[in-house]
Amino acid sequence: MRKQFVVIGLGRFGSSVARTLMKLGHEVLALDKNEQAVQGLMHDVTQAVQADAREEETLRALGVRNLDVGIVGIGDDLEANILITLMLKEMGVPYVVAKAQSIQHGKVLEKIGADKIVYPEQDMGIRLANNLSRTNVMDFIELSLDYSIFEIIAPSQFVNKTLGKLNLRAVYNVNVVAIKKNADQIVIAPGANSVVEEKDILVIVCNKKALSRLPD
Repeated sequence: MRKQFVVIGLGRFGSSVARTLMKLGHEVLALDKNEQAVQGLMHDVTQAVQADAREEETLRALGVRNLDVGIVGIGDDLEANILITLMLKEMGVPYVVAKAQSIQHGKVLEKIGADKIVYPEQDMGIRLANNLSRTNVMDFIELSLDYSIFEIIAPSQFVNKTLGKLNLRAVYNVNVVAIKKNADQIVIAPGANSVVEEKDILVIVCNKKALSRLPD
């Protein structure tokens, strides 16, 4: 479903979010008071505007309140970050995502109504630690404190064996939800007869304890 987003603050986080949303087929209004940041994104989003998003009239004039999602990516100015988040909620933007620099900052954003709070630096640190701890972990998404989705390169012990024979759920408490064969072929919800081949990437759901028991 095509949605309309406003991304406020075009640093590394905001510009990356804006470009990715456009690639996914959505409409993106990008705002920043820095002309250079706006110019750098001009051809990558639906509309890029140099403006001070702390001014409510500016946001109203741009029709921000009619958009589906507001993303506050400002990180270097906590006051602006909090003020803009509050204004977006008061203007009636249905879903507001705000970037937080710390847990304390996140608690403030939560109290003023932010629907989702992201901690880019913290999340990147967790992601890096998980990737470095095992040589075959490609990526991961944390689902809860206990469970995550991991992408791992198929261990050599799994190659040329079916999922039924490996019986990963019983042996390791791991669920395989997809197998990436190559850039163009992904097997979703593979069955017991699916064969694991060399260089396959397994998309698994498990806790970190179960992951640590898997062979590298």
